[in-house]
Amino acid sequence: MEVQNPNTPPHQPNYNFNNGPQPQDANSKKILVGIIAILLGHLGIHKFILGYNNEGIILLVISVVGYMTACFLVGYIFLFATSIIGLVEGIIYLTRSDEEFYNTYMIRKKAWF
Repeated sequence: MEVQNPNTPPHQPNYNFNNGPQPQDANSKKILVGIIAILLGHLGIHKFILGYNNEGIILLVISVVGYMTACFLVGYIFLFATSIIGLVEGIIYLTRSDEEFYNTYMIRKKAWF
């Protein structure tokens, strides 16, 4: 039987209770979200990936309304607006540093621009 030194604390398991975003995820998520925002920004998919469900639903609904009313030419205004939002947000995501992206969009949860 092994004798334990009384000055040594007993072994405690290392539990990680932090299930939130980790800083090392910021670069890969930044590139993914930036590219998707540029290509499919009018559908709001990049918002869903970042966890902004309400904002994603808003962009998706405006785009669907835009597609449904495109035959009246009014829908193109909606589609143009949501596409510009996606393009601008994608460029902003890709030009931020990893630390800025992590702090702004994953910690502070800044939803628009």
